[in-house]
Amino acid sequence: MRAGVLIRAGVAGRLCGLSRPAVTLRWIRSSSGPPENPARDQSAAAPLRCFRLPGRSLLHIRGPDTCAYLQGIITNDMNLLQEEEERRALYAHMLNVQGRTLYDIIIYSVREPSGDPVEVLLECDGSVLDSVTRHLKVYKIRRRVTVTPRSDLALWALLPRDAGSARDGSQPRPTAAGRPLVLVPDPRTDLMGWRMITGSSENPAELLTDCENRETEEYQQHRYTIGLPEGVADLPPGDALPLESNLVFMNGISFSKGCYIGQELTARTHHTGVVRKRLLPLSLSAAGDALLPGGALDSTAAGKPAGKLRAGLGRQGLGLVRLAHANDTLTLKSSSSTPVTARASIPDWWPKDATK
Repeated sequence: MRAGVLIRAGVAGRLCGLSRPAVTLRWIRSSSGPPENPARDQSAAAPLRCFRLPGRSLLHIRGPDTCAYLQGIITNDMNLLQEEEERRALYAHMLNVQGRTLYDIIIYSVREPSGDPVEVLLECDGSVLDSVTRHLKVYKIRRRVTVTPRSDLALWALLPRDAGSARDGSQPRPTAAGRPLVLVPDPRTDLMGWRMITGSSENPAELLTDCENRETEEYQQHRYTIGLPEGVADLPPGDALPLESNLVFMNGISFSKGCYIGQELTARTHHTGVVRKRLLPLSLSAAGDALLPGGALDSTAAGKPAGKLRAGLGRQGLGLVRLAHANDTLTLKSSSSTPVTARASIPDWWPKDATK
């Protein structure tokens, strides 16, 4: 499978503090060889559903200490952006000192292919942008970095039009009218398609061939259907544990990097191999919007507590469920006190031995 990134070098150069005036198109080589010329075979472009993500925000982090600075406060290994030429996005969590998740983030490299990742764009939940900024600045002491919100940029999710399909190796194709700033496969799972960053006023339909703008709610329902958390509603700050939140399955953690904040509990849990609860997708008998987050999930068959609801939208939701009750019929109370049934399932995209 080819995995590539599209960076508009002129704009990216300005982000990186470069003075190069020309706007050129650069395709970063993938691990399986050079990608096809984007001007060729426009008919092969994957039909895409494009979702603007107004609930996610971007921070620009730049400076010669960027890599070392972030290395000590995120769960993943920043060196991957430096050592693997084809990698231009990294999923990770920021943890508190007790090892619980504070924020889920995606880091996008905007460096030149031959240089170090001296600056990145960091995606986070927009509702906690100020908190993330403060958290970053707490650990900025004596580091040669700057942290700047980028409200002039927009983040998009691109999903195949067939909701049940994953990336099939094809790439979104740019039009002749313009180029996205960043276009990269979502680092969490193939089922999440691609991530794209543009100027805040740009329209993906003018930048990509065969791209249809859709409502963000459809994107959220897709996430819940496949069981993928995102943002503080799904990952309550200071409450969620990274391994229970399936961080390993989403390529969001390194167990071989050096120390980082919150590492001790996470590493100990991983090496014991015991994770009794996980975030699982839920099929609900009533609309999840009317359910109270944090509501208790009880096993009807066993008559025991089985977990708790994290969030819901329509008939889909996410729940932190004990794996022993993953196949049970679960009940929880709604705001009208009428019991709602829920059925948890193990996502197909997880490793086969994930629940052993």
